[in-house]
Amino acid sequence: MSSSERGLFDSSPETGNARRISRTAPLAERMRPRNLDEYVGQEHLIGPGKPLRVQIERDDPASMIFWGPPGVGKTSLAKIIAETTRASFLEFSAVLSGIKEIKQVMAASEQAAQMGSRTILFVDEIHRFNKAQQDAFLPYVERGTIRLIGATTENPSFEVIGALLSRCRVYVLKALTEEQIVALLYRALADRERGLGSLELQADDEALEMLAGYSSGDCRNAYNALEVAAQLAAEQPAGPERRIARAIAEEALQQRVLLYDKSGEEHYNLISALHKSVRNSDPDAALYWLGRMFQAGEDPMYLARRVIRMAVEDIGLAAPEALNLCLSARQTMEFLGSPEGDLALAEAVVYLCLAPKSNSLYTAYGAALADIEHTRQEPVPLHLRNAPTRLMKELDYAKGYKYAHDEEDKVADMECLPPSLLGRQYYLPTQEGREKQLAQRLEEIREIRRRKHGG
Repeated sequence: MSSSERGLFDSSPETGNARRISRTAPLAERMRPRNLDEYVGQEHLIGPGKPLRVQIERDDPASMIFWGPPGVGKTSLAKIIAETTRASFLEFSAVLSGIKEIKQVMAASEQAAQMGSRTILFVDEIHRFNKAQQDAFLPYVERGTIRLIGATTENPSFEVIGALLSRCRVYVLKALTEEQIVALLYRALADRERGLGSLELQADDEALEMLAGYSSGDCRNAYNALEVAAQLAAEQPAGPERRIARAIAEEALQQRVLLYDKSGEEHYNLISALHKSVRNSDPDAALYWLGRMFQAGEDPMYLARRVIRMAVEDIGLAAPEALNLCLSARQTMEFLGSPEGDLALAEAVVYLCLAPKSNSLYTAYGAALADIEHTRQEPVPLHLRNAPTRLMKELDYAKGYKYAHDEEDKVADMECLPPSLLGRQYYLPTQEGREKQLAQRLEEIREIRRRKHGG
């Protein structure tokens, strides 16, 4: 092991309580919990007798993935686990690292393991790694060379390869409640060592509740807002007026929106208003919110993607042509750009507002996914299997399959769901628009099947 690699594992400054955090670091970084006693939230995982708490206390070396929204303590929890289990802690960014860096760190970790050192490799935003990069972790995770802790805001079922996912325990972290965030803000105001205690500020309950409410469960956002509010309050003369009141909290939040608007709360409020106006068939409101987002400098392709999503989620098969119209609007936007292409999206939005509405397809697909997640993954029935070889045919692959085109009415008396799900109905069409015709056709198909099946 080279001296540079050895330095990764010998009294790493990023490991444990020994690490020193600069007073100029953001408040959210300074106030990171140092142990489970300081950690707030996730009682369903780290409360007494809960699964993650038990795993930590038993020093269970299994790798794990933390899945949850931003600012709920995924990184902090990983660092606490490293401190509690006396392991070296290496932090890896999926945004900045490639396969070369992964292999270098894995090789160094393997040599350290041979010398009796244990390593926790924390990978932030693990969902950003591609398949090849995730594959690079596999042999080291399997051998126990490293203990991998991945953090993701995306569903790991879709973003993490199956081989890696099967070797990790997935823990779902929840957004912090407003009460929990208020408690953390009071702690930061009182803490003289790491927080804002030296400013000797008081705060109104109403002001901190406002900061917590606007954080949307993201503790980092709340700390950032509190830091701005504390700076504003500290500019006041010493005395009873030197406190964080509601007016100061409002000013702090306005400053944060100006700084972070493109990815902050107001961004999501505006797109939510647009989507809900379309869903409620209100073209005037939809045009207003669309114009607001264009005027704010929103990425036109982001708006196009969201409008396409509205077509499939809220219109669906009640007016299937809506999807093609929205895709055409997106192409027009690409061809003309903004502001000339804005009108194409406006046209699509108004059409969506006036189109018949149905979320039955959206609901049906969600119900199917729920069954996939919560029921046993049964093998494909033999009569539906592909049988390109003689061995497969001898094993009864495709035996009993009925070719629908050879059947009367083009519908065969044949079950296509796994046995445990026979009779399940996911798609329940409405009587809106084109879907009324689809509902009639679906009932015809079911009647044919009932007749062929003997009633």
